[in-house]
Amino acid sequence: MIISRAAGLLGLLSGAFAYKALSDEGLRNIADPGNDFDIKQGALLAPILQPRVPGTPGSTAVLNHFVDFFRKELPAWELSFQNSTSKTPISGDQETPFVNLIATRDPPWAEQGHVGRLALVAHYDSKIDPPGFIGAIDSAAPCAMLMHAASSLDDALTKKWAAMEAEGDNELDEASGIQILLLDGEEAFKVWTHDDSIYGARSLAEEWEQTMHPATSIYRTPLDAIDLFVLLDLLGSANPRVPSFFRTTHWAYLNMANAETRLRSLKQLQTTPTSPFLREANKKESDRWLGGAIEDDHIPFQARGVDILHMIPAPFPAVWHTMADDGEHLDIPTVKDWAKIVTAFAAEWMELDGYLLPPKKRSPSPGTERTEL
Repeated sequence: MIISRAAGLLGLLSGAFAYKALSDEGLRNIADPGNDFDIKQGALLAPILQPRVPGTPGSTAVLNHFVDFFRKELPAWELSFQNSTSKTPISGDQETPFVNLIATRDPPWAEQGHVGRLALVAHYDSKIDPPGFIGAIDSAAPCAMLMHAASSLDDALTKKWAAMEAEGDNELDEASGIQILLLDGEEAFKVWTHDDSIYGARSLAEEWEQTMHPATSIYRTPLDAIDLFVLLDLLGSANPRVPSFFRTTHWAYLNMANAETRLRSLKQLQTTPTSPFLREANKKESDRWLGGAIEDDHIPFQARGVDILHMIPAPFPAVWHTMADDGEHLDIPTVKDWAKIVTAFAAEWMELDGYLLPPKKRSPSPGTERTEL
């Protein structure tokens, strides 16, 4: 991502989507990541902490890790890949491949084009320079956070949708689902420009805009079906300061900030910062809004009318784009807290109160057989 000088303001719009806060019991039932974020042995995070430049073996290995996780641990999630190629400033006449992974969980009765989705998003590639760059906050840790959220919500989604079918609530025309987008090619190969950056996001947004659902669908395209695009980036350093970037989605920011506040009051988070991670809950319409100041994977989606909630610290953490952005410099309590905050927000969006039971460990077993793409 890069900071842009052009930062336009957007009009005020309140959220129109269903959203139900979790009870205290529901918040207490948000699963703790346990050892999944251990930088050496953690089932979710450790395999991502390697160079992941697009088109390299490291990128393929990490993509295989994601696929293994969903296919073996969360088989109800539908996996799809969106592939593209592009010349880059360092590839000459050669095309570099980019692979986006989309994991989707929809109600079992839902028809194509009739499901609005919460999209949780992070990029999984790493910078090519400096050589050996890991990108722990950028964005290995955010990817692991989304994997944790998917695992934590899976059983509750199954229970809720089974109850809805039993009660006949599946007759509703519109359904709500959840989607995790793990995007490739966010980083520039040389200097960030509109052409040398966000390769995977640009390709996916363009393809989804042109992919038509059946004529009688509520949502014309997969792009239209994104109710909110929640982008996680640069998360994992201590004491983050995440602003509310867009007036249009400040209502969603308030809901996530409230989830953080309540989790802290219930002593469900490990960190004790002097101020919240999301500290702009009291922001006024007349205050300065930084929407558009940071270029990131959301840009091609926002340009096509998708609402964006950007979870990125400002200022950026000190390790940004340095060799110090590695596993050893992650603040693991902060990583775990972000995982629980994002999971709580998604659970409230999906209205899962009453379906989140005291968690059981669902980590993949180390040393399991790997899927080769």
